[in-house]
Amino acid sequence: MALRPNNLRFARLFAEELTTTTARCRSSNLVSTQSARSFAPVASYNFNALHPRKFSTKSDANADPAAPSDAESLTTPEETNEAAPPTDDSAAAPSSPEANKLAELENQIKDLKDNLLRSLAEQENTRRIAKRDVEQARSFAISSFAKSLLDTSDNLSRALDAVPEELRHDHVNHPVLANLYEGISMTDDGLTKAFAKNGLVKFGQRGEKFDPNKHEALFEYPDPNGEAGCIGQVMKVGFMLNNRVVRPAEVGVVKAA
Repeated sequence: MALRPNNLRFARLFAEELTTTTARCRSSNLVSTQSARSFAPVASYNFNALHPRKFSTKSDANADPAAPSDAESLTTPEETNEAAPPTDDSAAAPSSPEANKLAELENQIKDLKDNLLRSLAEQENTRRIAKRDVEQARSFAISSFAKSLLDTSDNLSRALDAVPEELRHDHVNHPVLANLYEGISMTDDGLTKAFAKNGLVKFGQRGEKFDPNKHEALFEYPDPNGEAGCIGQVMKVGFMLNNRVVRPAEVGVVKAA
């Protein structure tokens, strides 16, 4: 779009006033160099090169198509600034040594933290395993001693079973045998209480359900009065120390007829 004479005169006056104002601001240090640069394209624009165009009602069809129009020949300072490609100073600047050192320190901190967590986890596992070993050692420290006394308990049980039931409490006709049975029975009861006090208990009685983890089946036999899969006869009782089988019970299992 072409400028009219009045507009052209106003543009020239505006450019002169802008140049004067910029010079005053530079001399008084009121604006920075960057602000002054923003006014430079406008102040340095040659408005004298603009020529007024006489408007007419005639069509421009006869105009020379090769000649550039006023609108095309006029380039504003804003368009000049937009045409210039922006420069990225941050992308062109190389990474500083401080940034590299900071990244290296962060990696070292990450590695040290990971090593610390692994060490703490390993210490916790070691502490837990040691605690379990101490508890097991405390609970089963008498295992060998208890096993050595199992035969003594078996011999006392056999001695009690060898006395006929009708003579066990006959203090009139068989006082010696009755007193002997009473003494053996008291000894067996005392030994059983000592076992129980230290966590050693007997198991394996007739009528119990057969458990392969606790019982050792020596034979099977049919029994119409017994339930199939249960213990019918006990050849040797079993012992458990703190819920751990020290010796399985040797039994006979009832099978289905």
